[in-house]
Amino acid sequence: MSSKLAWGILGTGRIAGVFAKGLANSETGTLVAVGSRSQEAADAFGAQWSVERCYGSYEELLADEQVQAVYIATPHPQHAQWAIRAAEAGKHILCEKPIALNHAEAMAIVEAAQRHQVFLMEAFMYRCHPQTQMLRELLQAGTIGDIRVIQATFSFNAGFNPESRLYNNALGGGGILDVGCYSVSMARMIAGIANGKDFVEPTQVSAVGQVGSTGVDEYTVASLSFPGGVLAQLFTGIQVNGDNNVRIFGSKGSITIQSPWLPERGQAYLLVEKNGQSEKIDVESEVDLYGNEADTVATYLEQLQAPAMSWEDTLGNMQTLDRWRKAIGVVYEAEKPEGKTLTVSQRPLRVRSDASMKYGNLPGVEKPVSRLVMGVDNQTEWPHASVMLDDYFERGGNCFDTAFIYGGGACEKLLGQWIANRGIREQVVILGKGAHTPYCTPEWIVKQLDISLGRLRTDYVDIYMMHRDNPEIPVGEFITVLNEQKKAGRIRVFGASNWSIERLQEANQWAAEHGLTGFSALSNNFSLARMIDPVWAGCISASDASSRAWLTEHNMALMPWSSQARGFFTGRAKPEDHSDPELVRCWYSEDNFQRLERVNQMARERGILPITLALAYVLNQPFPTFPLIGPRALSETRTSFEAVNITLTPEEVRWLNLEA
Repeated sequence: MSSKLAWGILGTGRIAGVFAKGLANSETGTLVAVGSRSQEAADAFGAQWSVERCYGSYEELLADEQVQAVYIATPHPQHAQWAIRAAEAGKHILCEKPIALNHAEAMAIVEAAQRHQVFLMEAFMYRCHPQTQMLRELLQAGTIGDIRVIQATFSFNAGFNPESRLYNNALGGGGILDVGCYSVSMARMIAGIANGKDFVEPTQVSAVGQVGSTGVDEYTVASLSFPGGVLAQLFTGIQVNGDNNVRIFGSKGSITIQSPWLPERGQAYLLVEKNGQSEKIDVESEVDLYGNEADTVATYLEQLQAPAMSWEDTLGNMQTLDRWRKAIGVVYEAEKPEGKTLTVSQRPLRVRSDASMKYGNLPGVEKPVSRLVMGVDNQTEWPHASVMLDDYFERGGNCFDTAFIYGGGACEKLLGQWIANRGIREQVVILGKGAHTPYCTPEWIVKQLDISLGRLRTDYVDIYMMHRDNPEIPVGEFITVLNEQKKAGRIRVFGASNWSIERLQEANQWAAEHGLTGFSALSNNFSLARMIDPVWAGCISASDASSRAWLTEHNMALMPWSSQARGFFTGRAKPEDHSDPELVRCWYSEDNFQRLERVNQMARERGILPITLALAYVLNQPFPTFPLIGPRALSETRTSFEAVNITLTPEEVRWLNLEA
């Protein structure tokens, strides 16, 4: 670098001082500013570490144009807020571990870094150290044979102090987040090496632990299973001293790291035991632990992430920490929905100025309806639901698909809670569904709608869909009760999900003959990939030529589910890969793989993802479509939204569908 990277430190606690000391030994960085919640604390820190500019607020530091990178050293619950705001300010980010309270917040941070194209790394300094690199090389070389068992410990006895950060639930206290994150990251890395990768995720996480009176984990042990038969035992705590080492047992020997987390300068080494003999392998480690971490940031600045701790690695680590906490019942107050009116950035919810969503109209629904509809069928916990729904709304989405049966009612409750917390009922369109088999009767439409409205905390849904059909009941009975609910103001318009075209025609004809309103929309499966076998019993597709012709002729709005063929176009589907039996059963066919080839070809030509192009196919039909999407991660939402701005000609649509 031609000049040193100008750093600012956000926070003035103990770890901020540790990093400031390390930065002084960095080859690439210099400390130019510090921000605190008070001017007094900032000045005191500045005097101690000879900092030029001292700010009494974090906002002032982020507004300093001379600051290029920030080290976030605030308590855990504030990481997400300030990392996101740092990204918005165009600052590169080194965030103290854990990067957030949970996986959902971590996703929001990563998305902010991606959107604003800034560097982001979670501050696992040991990952940047030569000792860890030496460990990688020994394991990759098969020094101890096949990796079988990992033991990793990071635990200390802080003594019980309910006023301490470590014991404060509101500050994300406990051992798992404070130091257990190290053990998890090490185990995932080692198991990854065993599987020929940088890291892998555990297939199973079980744990026992002592949760104290303040609601945080005081000490706990976790057992993890990884692909390839690798097992890990992890021990962490804040109320008991541990050995704080790492041992890896293989088929031909073992490796012990006596100081894996805080290797001292000039004293790093690995102990290899094989065939009854021990070998001490010294590691050249004259680098300063934290200064070297800062140098790692500078080295990979243009790549936006460093191999030592990539974004995907961080997200996987947070997900495992979530699973560990869940196994012993630790939930933070910040993760509960009550009173949570702000987004993870601690701002009121609003649509972003750069949102590019497009909208359509459904007769009878007074609000414009976003062309992409958010499926709320997998949201059962507040942290994940709130982050996913906030992001969708911020991108311009306003229509939410839910159903009486989703999550046993949990999905409706969380959606209702989120809408109430954010105060946006009149800004959103709720697509609710009920009367699923075996409760597909006029009576159950009313009963389930009563319950759904209570869960959703509203007195009406904008669009109501019958979730299934019941051919044994005359269409007139369904049309009659749906019109009664519409007249009562409990629904604005109604439609049919998984109804045949013939049955829908019959219903609408009956409605017209009796001066009543008919179905305004259809919600059947529709995607570029042909559904070979129904995903669920009673499901119906509208992807065939005759259904498409009817929808075009009648200009009927289609709100299709599985609009992206449940991942068929993500790269998971290969003729020789039968590891996902549901994907094989529902979507594997010769013609679908021909469509996949064409999607891949056009996607390469356009420089977009195949899954995005497949969704664009659904959006570019000659009849109105409002595809339902079901992202599990913010990255999936992002790539789905890119489809809204892709235009396909009628000829291209036919070519993708093997019609030209």
